[in-house]
Amino acid sequence: MSSRPPRFPVSRTRRPSGPVHGLARVLSKRGICSRSQGEKFVREGRVRVDGRLVRDPEFPIAGHERIELDDATTEAASLVYIAMNKPRGIVVSASDERGRDTVYSLIDGAGLPWLGPVGRLDKASEGLLLMSNDTVWAAGITDPVTHVSKTYHVQVVGHPDEATLAAMLEGVTDEGALLRAQAVEVLRRGERTAWLDVTLDEGRNRHIRRLLAALGFEVQRLVRVSIGDLTLGELAKGQWRHLSADEVAQLRRR
Repeated sequence: MSSRPPRFPVSRTRRPSGPVHGLARVLSKRGICSRSQGEKFVREGRVRVDGRLVRDPEFPIAGHERIELDDATTEAASLVYIAMNKPRGIVVSASDERGRDTVYSLIDGAGLPWLGPVGRLDKASEGLLLMSNDTVWAAGITDPVTHVSKTYHVQVVGHPDEATLAAMLEGVTDEGALLRAQAVEVLRRGERTAWLDVTLDEGRNRHIRRLLAALGFEVQRLVRVSIGDLTLGELAKGQWRHLSADEVAQLRRR
């Protein structure tokens, strides 16, 4: 009984010495582009492997191959880590089909390599956003298993009482998902609104907004002020800075 030949035979002269990854993923791991952008580049016929045009984003790469994007050899980009104070109304996306401003407009012309957002902040939210081309580091921060806590200052209409705060800690079920806070306290109360300090150890889509809405409170502003031990500090809206080696390491150890 004959066996089917492998789809992509491994060279007899150079066998892989380590893990094999798809071409688009390798472009992303090298900090050249996001994985989705890599898939697009490959399908558009812009990528060659050892001189051969490849249009399959999952083409296996063992690590020794010469990869060219637009006829330029791709080398691993220097790893860059930045913190940004994302303004309200800015979309966390490389491009927006509706033509809205994105976070990339804030770093345009800075001479940085491709950077991907580490986690998300929705359009109406603001505050601390990390960006990097170190996809392994980024995955360690966003992976729910690592439980890197994130703290937000949230302005709500009305005055949540102790029962509401307890309910936020206990959690509510919304669309089949359990939404709860790791910690919550009242920062200050105004005439019509109150500011809460809310910490999450996980982050579902619109987590805090959905949690508070289920308890009868409308969110007016939501500002992320820390990720792990890294704080927003005095970074102005729309500005960004490089992380120090110690800051990168602190988040990596989590």
